Amino acid sequence: QVQLVESGGGLVQAGGSLRLSCAASGNILGINAWYRQAPGKQRELVASFTRGGNTNYADSVKGRFTISRDITNNTAYLQMNSLEREDTAVYYCNARGYFGNDYWGQGTQVTVSS
Repeated sequence: QVQLVESGGGLVQAGGSLRLSCAASGNILGINAWYRQAPGKQRELVASFTRGGNTNYADSVKGRFTISRDITNNTAYLQMNSLEREDTAVYYCNARGYFGNDYWGQGTQVTVSS
């Protein structure tokens, strides 16, 4: 059974930093990406790994967020710097299964105050 557990969210002032973690267990190809969903908005891609192992970022977070992973331990991270109020959302990690299916964690809340 696949399980993804996000952690590291919280309340932070604008300009501050947080580091999110995603720990995966079960039979998966790997952790692919971080998404977020703000109240009243659709879930959006924040950062991801490409097939070649490079990284891809939403324009809104480029230069501020960094995605990384520890493949050996099936863990991924999202380092978030220079946080803005617009970054307030529930953050989810996403993993891909062997049959192309997607797995999601329960999410971790990030709240940025001004």
